[in-house]
Amino acid sequence: MPFLSVENLEARHGLLQAVRGVGLSLEQGEVLALVGANGAGKTTLLRCIAGAHRASAGRVVFDGADISALPDHARVKRGIALVPEGRKLFAGMTTEENLRVAERRGRKGPWTVERVLDVFPQLRKKLQARAGDLSGGQQQATAIGRALMANPSLLMLDEVSLGLAPVAVEQLYASLRGLLHDGTTIILVEQDLARALAAADRVVCLLEGRAVFAARAAETTRAAVLAAYFGVDSAAA
Repeated sequence: MPFLSVENLEARHGLLQAVRGVGLSLEQGEVLALVGANGAGKTTLLRCIAGAHRASAGRVVFDGADISALPDHARVKRGIALVPEGRKLFAGMTTEENLRVAERRGRKGPWTVERVLDVFPQLRKKLQARAGDLSGGQQQATAIGRALMANPSLLMLDEVSLGLAPVAVEQLYASLRGLLHDGTTIILVEQDLARALAAADRVVCLLEGRAVFAARAAETTRAAVLAAYFGVDSAAA
C-alpha cells in the first residue's frame, strides 16, 4: 500500500474547478516533484492533502488511513506538514517564536530548534529577530524549519524558490539536500524544472487541474516535461 494515495480528487474555488480527478501516490521516502504552470492546481492540491482546502470529491489515504474527513490540525498530528507558498510567517513574532508555534501543535519527534539550526545555520543569529525583518531566504528557511518542528512524515514544499535571489536559492537547496536524501517523504512544487528533476525521484505535471504526465525523474527529459507543461503533443513537438 502506498504511503500516500490521492484518489480521483476534485476541488473548487467557487465556480472554478481547480483540481479535476487527480490521482497520485507516494511510497515512504520518495520525493515527488509536482510541476505545472501558474493556475494548474498545484497549490490547491497540496492544500487539499493538508486539509486546508476541502475537496469536493475523491479521497486522501495516508499511512493506511482515510483522512479525507479530517481537519487540517488533525492531519498535522498524523504527520503532514505544508510549507505554503508565500511562507505565511507571523511577521511580528521572532524567528524562534515562529518555530515553537509548530512545536506546540505537532507531534513528538527528533526535530528541535537546535536541529533546525543545524540544517539552516543562517538562522542562528536571527532567532530573536522579527520574522518580518528577515531576508527572503531567511524567511523561507524559517517557514521550512517551522514545518519540520511539527515532526512530519510527509513534508510538502510549495514554491520553495519563488521570489528568492539566486544566491538564496543555492543556499536553501544546499540546506535541503540532506532532507531530500535522508528518507523524508516530500512533495516539492518548484518552477525550476531542472532543479525539480534533479531533486526528485518522480515528477507529475498538472495542466488545468489534471495530472497529464508522470514519470521517473531519471527516465524523462526536460523537453518531455515541458511538452506536458504547455499541453503540447510531445510526439509532434
